[in-house]
Amino acid sequence: MGVLSKREGRGLRNGVGSMCRSSYRGAMGAMLKRGLLALLLMGLAGCGNALYYMRALSGHAQLLNAQRPLDEVLADPALSAQTRTRLESLRAARNFASRELGLPDNDSYRRYADLGRPYAVWNVVATPPYSMKPKQWCFIFVGCINYRGYYQRKQAEAYADRLRAQGLDVQVAGARAYSTLGWSADPLLNTMLYRSEARRVGIIFHELAHQQLFIKGDTTFNESFATVVEQEGVRRWFLAEGKPARYQAYREERKRDVRFKQMLLRTRKKLERLYRQKIDKKHMQKEKTRIFSELKQTFARLKKSQSAFSVYDRWMAQDLNNAHLALVAIYYEDVPALMHLLKAKQGDLPAFYRAAAKLAHEDPQKRRILLRQWAKNKP
Repeated sequence: MGVLSKREGRGLRNGVGSMCRSSYRGAMGAMLKRGLLALLLMGLAGCGNALYYMRALSGHAQLLNAQRPLDEVLADPALSAQTRTRLESLRAARNFASRELGLPDNDSYRRYADLGRPYAVWNVVATPPYSMKPKQWCFIFVGCINYRGYYQRKQAEAYADRLRAQGLDVQVAGARAYSTLGWSADPLLNTMLYRSEARRVGIIFHELAHQQLFIKGDTTFNESFATVVEQEGVRRWFLAEGKPARYQAYREERKRDVRFKQMLLRTRKKLERLYRQKIDKKHMQKEKTRIFSELKQTFARLKKSQSAFSVYDRWMAQDLNNAHLALVAIYYEDVPALMHLLKAKQGDLPAFYRAAAKLAHEDPQKRRILLRQWAKNKP
């Protein structure tokens, strides 16, 4: 989960022209004074498409214009009981994050914006037809990342169609949240109001973890680090709240998610082996189709053995291609190594943050070596 989009409608109704409307001038001016923060949010390249710049600025300006102080929102008698309950839990989780987890104590997630749509942004992921290596976009503040974000779904789909016309495998995925890495105060969004308490509070911990530590150009490390902080944060949250049953349910959900991701990773490895073969494209395409068909069959058996896996039905019903599997590992690949580091620091989160931050000063190759060693319990 935009530069740091995650977790997976209607698009914003106003287009680029809305930038010139007086209702957005205040927000636009504030962003310009902060060095074009929306460029950070949407991952804009220094010499990228001017229209993309303008749309990103407009989209973020509208988001800022929609936000209200959380206390003001909660005081509104017209607020539904369900939304009130979820926002109150998020407010408590936001305070818990800084007080108990040592995450940044700033203005992020202390305001609320209802965007009137199910996702904050839509990300486009693309790969060659016979490769699992995702196309990258390189940006000013964050280095190179493996997706490109849009505030409007129709714009993401239009760009995806252009990539498909080039023969690429493409996925468009909605993301419920993103982080500006502390450059601006990120608001709570209606897209973050999960029914699940664990997911609801976890997304706060995850996004604040990106503000705590971000290594330019290393998406896998950044997402894995945030995932570790999220999981440890949720564990401590439920212990503090005296809700062991909910924590156990969260653990079971995580185990199920790991099994599902392992299934996808096995398929990805099969495809990688296929694409390394010296065979003609016609035969390779036939084998690719067979492997994806086999994935669907494997999922059907998995769901038959445990009906809880039906939560993945919608995802599996897509016309799957390389792009759907290209980023499947980024949230998890470095998690074992970083979990070991946290354990080595005896659960001391500030010490863990300091140790992890030292990796930012290592060259990428040495960082990979260290993480592999930690994953094998050899710090």
